[in-house]
Amino acid sequence: MRRADRLFQIIQILRRSGRPVTAAAIAAELETSKRSVYRDIAALIGQRVPVRGEAGLGYVLEGGFDLPPLMLTSDEVEAAVLGAQWVEGHADADLARAARDLIAKIAVTVPENLRPLILDAGARTAPGWNIPPDGLDVAQARAWIRSGRKIALVYRDNEDRRTERVVWPIVIGYLDAVRTLIAWCELRQDFRNFRIDRVADATFLDERFPGRPAALRARWLAGLPKRKGENPADHR
Repeated sequence: MRRADRLFQIIQILRRSGRPVTAAAIAAELETSKRSVYRDIAALIGQRVPVRGEAGLGYVLEGGFDLPPLMLTSDEVEAAVLGAQWVEGHADADLARAARDLIAKIAVTVPENLRPLILDAGARTAPGWNIPPDGLDVAQARAWIRSGRKIALVYRDNEDRRTERVVWPIVIGYLDAVRTLIAWCELRQDFRNFRIDRVADATFLDERFPGRPAALRARWLAGLPKRKGENPADHR
């Protein structure tokens, strides 16, 4: 690997990590020596890249630094297009349209030699099949998640029993065959997963739920190991 490519990859490694990365971990990923990593880190700092060393912990890339957009490798282009294809085939109509727009934007901005990876992609995903219709406006639900507002649901379980409940939405889960709304349920006083096709009625409330949506998502994520055996398309 050329040194310029290695420097770029070190920045990528630090940028995608939310915690300090050791020289040993960087060296292992790049298949080089720790001594080379030390020299490369020194070179990046010399070029005013805001890399900070944490004694005994590793390196972090401070905020406020970014690279020019769409400096993508061939694997990254294929990964982006493959992901966008999956979204186009499985997500709600608004996200599917956004995925098509994303592919078009990538196609006109990447170098000429990478365009065949988009226009005649060798990596493909099958479109969604037999996905049931949504029982609520998923695009609006995503907007309510971002703004931290409540939704009142009339929900049918797998035995067609109906319940009414107010939820604090935090995540839309896109599975192969169904979409789910993950939310804090005021009725159950816990996180619950609701299949969106089983929502009989939904009222989008102006009332905000307490705290930040990100903090609520963190609580949900922290509890996932306890729910390891839970069916993501079910609720209790």
